Amino acid sequence: MDSTAQLLKQLTEASGVSGHESEVRQLVREHLQPLGELSQDKIGSLICTLAGEFEQPRIMLAGHMDEVGFMIRHISEEGFLRFLPLGGWFDQVLLGQRVTIQSTAGPVTGVIGAKPPHLLPDEERKKVVERTDMYIDIGATSIQEVEAAGVRMGDPVVPQAGFQELAVPGTYASKAFDDRAGTALVIQALTELKREGSPNRVIGVVTVMEEVGLRGATTSVEAVDPDVAIVLEVDIAGDVPGIKPEQSAIKMGRGPSVLIYDRRMIPNLKLRDLVMEVAQQHSIPLQMSAMEGGATDGGVIHLHKTGVPTVVLAVPTRHIHSHSAILRRQDYDQALRLLVALVRRLDSSTVASLTL
Repeated sequence: MDSTAQLLKQLTEASGVSGHESEVRQLVREHLQPLGELSQDKIGSLICTLAGEFEQPRIMLAGHMDEVGFMIRHISEEGFLRFLPLGGWFDQVLLGQRVTIQSTAGPVTGVIGAKPPHLLPDEERKKVVERTDMYIDIGATSIQEVEAAGVRMGDPVVPQAGFQELAVPGTYASKAFDDRAGTALVIQALTELKREGSPNRVIGVVTVMEEVGLRGATTSVEAVDPDVAIVLEVDIAGDVPGIKPEQSAIKMGRGPSVLIYDRRMIPNLKLRDLVMEVAQQHSIPLQMSAMEGGATDGGVIHLHKTGVPTVVLAVPTRHIHSHSAILRRQDYDQALRLLVALVRRLDSSTVASLTL
């Protein structure tokens, strides 16, 4: 396993659901510490500023460290745990999955359950089970046993799934690629730009609570005050059964994508075109993506003050917002190459031209 795979493994296996990012934040801090001046906003986003020859323009690279998960909201007298989602979940992917409750006594394993199908009438058995009818079972038979295990209301719940290379070489499965892949891109881009230099001031930001309303981006952009922002994300790969090309033409293994639209942002068009130009110059395949059903940190970053030219670069990923997403290493590597090349093009005159 090389350094990139090891970084992705470390980041994805760390715990950090929205609002409870302390474990993954400490890991990210260790990677960012040697790269530049490190600070933290008051809700937990990390900001790493590269020292360099130039003060301007200020280029913000943003990836979010939080992952989708749950929170315990009720404990029954019989010892079953009801939970609420932190981030968007498709109810059908939840049943039977193992989770880890980050309790005061340490990690506690549970299983998401519902009424046994064997005991349901035929009509009810055919219906999709909704999250509100599910519970987490830690093997307890009373609320006293739950309390003895250290579990309490408000505890965060993390999907239980490790990093693994699949049968096709360079294809990885893990929880939390959304957005630990973007986090890794921030770390590795800063590492390369520190070594090779860049005609600007680069600030890497790893935000919190993106999945519950772009909250870390809202606060950290105030601290950074960027001239340009590049958001690093995963994209929804549409190369799975049942998806028509007109719904999504994004395919795993065909290179990174640039978002031409999401629910909360239309990118700066000159910056979008620059991404396409840089990709062509460096022979990096680039896919164009329109995401009607989601948003990224760019949604608040591009509205900072009088506006920030912003674009989203993404790594196509299957099965996001589930226990196990899948991405292809070559897409990640090409995204990193494109990101570094793009940042190096953003000198003062180029940045000025984005808003003329």
